[in-house]
Amino acid sequence: MRPTPVEPEVVRIPAGWFWMGSATGQDNERPVHRVWVDEFLLASCAVTNAAYAHFVRATGDPPAPFCGDPAFNHPEQPVVAVSWFEAVKYCEWLSLTSGSIWRLPTEAEWERAARGGVENQLYPWGDDPPQSLPDYEQRWKKGPEPVGQYAPNALGLYDICENVHEWCSDWYQADYYAISTERNPVGPDRGDRRASRGGSWRHHVKASRCAARSSIPPEFHYADYGFRVACSL
Repeated sequence: MRPTPVEPEVVRIPAGWFWMGSATGQDNERPVHRVWVDEFLLASCAVTNAAYAHFVRATGDPPAPFCGDPAFNHPEQPVVAVSWFEAVKYCEWLSLTSGSIWRLPTEAEWERAARGGVENQLYPWGDDPPQSLPDYEQRWKKGPEPVGQYAPNALGLYDICENVHEWCSDWYQADYYAISTERNPVGPDRGDRRASRGGSWRHHVKASRCAARSSIPPEFHYADYGFRVACSL
């Protein structure tokens, strides 16, 4: 018997051009460059513990490392501390069970989605600092918040620059923007670290700018790393 799929709620991200990067951010966000991204689907929320548990039961793969920790195991919290390889395997399982082709988003797709169709803003909500977010001082005390509790961005994506870092499909290269292709860039051919995007519950500043980049080796299991899934159209 085929396992029951757990397909996410998705947002359709329209095709189009946008300016990727930031002239005022870190060196790895420059140069700002014009990028075209084809239309695609992106999950409205990060993969939750509840969704990941279906994968574990169906495949017999190990559960997420913190599944027994009350700070991390609420069913609606994003699953954390899964490696890039495990995130990819989840996408492969979801593809097999659902009939659609699921994957991790590219950095370009993620940034276009996070910007919500609005150019020249630091954050999905505008240029106000993260501390202006509702309940900022009360959130993220011991771990990530359950997904989807606060307002989404203009496209309907929840927690897109906050809560947990989210794995992307790309290899990370600090100076990649200088050589990036103009249409649907997928990152360099090889590397030592995989790219990630979004803020982290355990950072001093809990939400990131849309253009901010991060990365770690793909085998690492960090308690502030999760992922959301994408689907090509």
